Amino acid sequence: MKCRHCGAEPRLPFLDLGSAPPSNAFLTDEQLRAPETYYPLRLVVCEDCWLVQTEDYVGRESMFNDQYGYFSSYSTSWLAHARNYVDSTCRRFGVGSDSCLVEVGANDGYLLQYVAKAGIPCYGIEPTDGTAHEARRKGIEIIGSFFGTALAEELAAVHRQADVMVANNVLAHVPDINDFVAGFVSLLKLHGVATFEFPHLLNMVRHNQFDTAYHEHFSYLSLTSVERIFRCNGLAVFDVEEIPTQGGSLRVYAQRADRGRRPREASVDELLRREDDAGMRCQDFYTGFQVRAENLKNDLLTFLRDAKSDGKRVAAYGAAAKGNTLLNFAGVRSDLLSYVVDKNPAKQRKFMPGSHIPILSPAALRERRPDYLLILPWNIADEVKEEYADLAEYRVRFVTAVPQLEVT
Repeated sequence: MKCRHCGAEPRLPFLDLGSAPPSNAFLTDEQLRAPETYYPLRLVVCEDCWLVQTEDYVGRESMFNDQYGYFSSYSTSWLAHARNYVDSTCRRFGVGSDSCLVEVGANDGYLLQYVAKAGIPCYGIEPTDGTAHEARRKGIEIIGSFFGTALAEELAAVHRQADVMVANNVLAHVPDINDFVAGFVSLLKLHGVATFEFPHLLNMVRHNQFDTAYHEHFSYLSLTSVERIFRCNGLAVFDVEEIPTQGGSLRVYAQRADRGRRPREASVDELLRREDDAGMRCQDFYTGFQVRAENLKNDLLTFLRDAKSDGKRVAAYGAAAKGNTLLNFAGVRSDLLSYVVDKNPAKQRKFMPGSHIPILSPAALRERRPDYLLILPWNIADEVKEEYADLAEYRVRFVTAVPQLEVT
């Protein structure tokens, strides 16, 4: 394979999680009786541009289709994050009723609903039918397509350029990252601003977040790699913030390199120096991650086997992609984990890919009263514990597996 940014051949191994189905390919009862397709899940590092990436096996159309199961609006903390982003960004850049805000990867309208309520003209771009349908139900205009330079040029030709473009947790999901970034240059107004949020590779390594690896995450990003990709495709980074979402993310602010007028903030060079100090342009930073992932897998299996031997019932919360990565890597099946609950009705009465564990409504937690509740989306563990605090009356204990096994 070739690096999806610079074209060199990535040679440095980073993580091998064996084989698994795509993490959002939830199964119906009928599909359980049919063959299931598994793909290798391996990550490698390009030592020319330091982009970490999956080996190419699955096309985007196979994952981001009408069966795509991730809907952003089922997390209250994520909705609060989106609302705060809209408020702060509009204040900072003077976005108002005479502006246009465009979100790439608009999902179910979780963010644009707040833009629309503020009276700001906006539209979204979203290729998955189910989430786009939910956004349209909220009154949001959605263009149902994958984003890249061709679509950006079509929109610019009919005067739909943006003052602000938003891409939250999307940059890692695109196979042609150069074409994707170049599209922002085409669609931004001359002095427009684009913001990108994505999990920080530095935190993935430091906090053992190997379960954030799955097929639809084509890239694993540092500011070091992102700044180079942007620079090569006509965007200039002028600010960066570290934010707590998704276990520790970056929000990068960029503008057109040819017309941008905002000065480069000290935060950019400061974080680049910190990444250098951490060794992110050296092989040693990436070695040893495999062993840590395997140790965590073994700890989880030991816990689940011991719980079964003791006659304890274990359920899980959140049919999240990261949960599917963890369960399939560890080989967990319904004999060790009875069921998973999820708020999203589109996932309920289906089965987890690979493990075939049934997905139920959260009401099952109070009806069936497990002894342990394994929170698979560990990034919202506090939210889950607060919402289901009453389970303590039934002596239910909460469990998280990442960054290390913890039972509370």
